[in-house]
Amino acid sequence: MTLSNILVPVDGSDASMEAVYRACTTAKRNKGKVYVVYVIEVHRSLPLDADLRPEAVKGEEILNRAEQRAEEVDFPVEGELLQARDAAHAIVDEAIERGVDGIILGVGYKRSLAEGAGLAWPRGGKPAPLPGEFRLGKITQYVLENAPGEVWLIRLPMAE
Repeated sequence: MTLSNILVPVDGSDASMEAVYRACTTAKRNKGKVYVVYVIEVHRSLPLDADLRPEAVKGEEILNRAEQRAEEVDFPVEGELLQARDAAHAIVDEAIERGVDGIILGVGYKRSLAEGAGLAWPRGGKPAPLPGEFRLGKITQYVLENAPGEVWLIRLPMAE
């Protein structure tokens, strides 16, 4: 299956900007569209449509960076700022609503242990993960489990 209409959630990380680039090159080749979304998570104590100006400004800046990344391959993207209680649910809901073929998600490298640390035995009685074990965050895990189409993960090499 080839992706043509693609949703790319962005958070400003290098991995999410690379996901935008990959989505644009793929959609351009397949004559599709790319939808870029930034999700502002709204705390439950606030109304869903609360005015979160600092977060909105940050989101707009990140969407602008994503559009600039798309311009590198001369491909227009549609950017949207969303407010939701949970980013993971909002991403999957947006994919369903837009009827995309897939989601391309940039993920960061999360180290299991601090640099130079040995295996720890935390209070919960379970040993810590082995060094080098890769962990997915809750958003990535939810999207992988619930997305309506293909999900591609983009993880850049670990910084030295």
